This record gives sequence, structure tokens and C-alpha cells, in this order.
Amino acid sequence: MTSSINLWPLIGVAVIIAGFVLRFNPMLVVICTAIVTAFAAGFPIDKILATIGTGFIKTRNLPLIILLPLAVIGLLERHGLRQHAQNWISRIHSATAGRLLLIYLGVRQLTAAIGLTSLGGHPQMVRPLLAPMVEGAAEVRYGKLPDAVRHKLRAYCAATDNVGLFFGEDLFVAFGAIVLMTTFLHEAGIDVEPMRMAVWGIPTAICAFVIHAWRLHRLDRVLAREMEQLKSGKLNVSAAGALVKGA
Repeated sequence: MTSSINLWPLIGVAVIIAGFVLRFNPMLVVICTAIVTAFAAGFPIDKILATIGTGFIKTRNLPLIILLPLAVIGLLERHGLRQHAQNWISRIHSATAGRLLLIYLGVRQLTAAIGLTSLGGHPQMVRPLLAPMVEGAAEVRYGKLPDAVRHKLRAYCAATDNVGLFFGEDLFVAFGAIVLMTTFLHEAGIDVEPMRMAVWGIPTAICAFVIHAWRLHRLDRVLAREMEQLKSGKLNVSAAGALVKGA
């Protein structure tokens, strides 16, 4: 005799998708999703409040962990970290924005695959080091960059870090998402080893690397074409930013 599985808690997935699509406050979306999921699973109100309170108590030191590295990064930036990174990469004439991001994508994905997820990140790597290096490589080739193009290069830096981390950490057998999926499947009567879950993430990680690497290669070509048109007066600044965005 098989017991039916309650699928109503999955309504939380729809809630969180709708919240992010409508651009609501992320914290509010997550809290509403947790409450809706708990109600759908049949949790009483006292258990819901107790679970939320327990989670808050366990993570109340998280802001301190986040703020301490930010203070260190801010101090380094004040003493010229961004300028030094930009000047250093400008001496490498073969470097391009796409090539730098491609190297970072590979390193980020490989290190995340072995559990070293803290080696990169937006506050400690993308903003103070990667973005200035990418901008410096572009300025060596094209001179002063319009703000629209500069901001778009920064967006590519952030996206590259996200892709490398997201699809790399799924290959680490002790990653929390793999443990969560393994536990969920086990409770549903499906026994899957964490190692098999990690192995089956390899094709997805390879596809993600190839697709984003192609986008980065295309970025170099589009950037070169649009900056040439911008210098010749055939294209205005706003149009150049829009075209680089679509690369």
C-alpha cells in the first residue's frame, strides 16, 4: 500500500517566482514563501512561528560575518586596490574583457566544484578586482569607455561570478542543495547517493560553461564593433550601451 505524497507545499515555488518577477522585496518574498509553504504542509501556527524564531536565532550572527569582510574591502579600496588592479591588467596588451571573464569563469567553477565557494564573490572579488581589471583591459583597446558600456561590463562580471558559482557548487558532494535534494528524495522513498547527484550535475555545468563562454567571446566582438562605430560617429552612446546589453 503506497501513501500519497502531499504536493501542495510546492505552491511555495510559485510564490517565490511570482514575487521575484513582480520585483517585490526579496526578504518579504522569502518570508511569505516560508509561511505559505508551511500552511500548505499543514503546520500549526505555533510551529511556524517557532521555526521562524529558531532560524532567526541561529543566523543572528550572519550580519557580523558579512560586514567584517566589507570593512576590509572598503579599507583596501580606499588605499587604491581598484586602481592598482586596473593599472596592472592594462600592461597585458593581449588581455580582453571576454578573455579575462572566461578565465575567471573557469577558475570560479572549478574552485566551487571542490567546495571553495568563498574564493570569489561580488563584494570581495568582483567589485574591487575583477570589474576594474575588465574595464582596464577594455580601456587599453578602446580608450575611455562610455558609462553605459562600463556599467554593462560590470554586469557581465557579476553574471560570470553567478554562473561559475551556481553551476560549480552543484558538483560538490557536500553542498547543501545536494544534501537537501537527497533527503527530500529519501523521504519520498527514492534512495539516491549524494555522489550520483553530484555526477549528474556535470553535464549541466559543462553546458553552462560553454554557453556563457560563447557569450563572453561574442562580447569582445560586439564591443569592438560598437566602439569603432562610436568613435566614427555612426552610433551614439545610449545605442552602444543597448547593443552591448544584447550581446
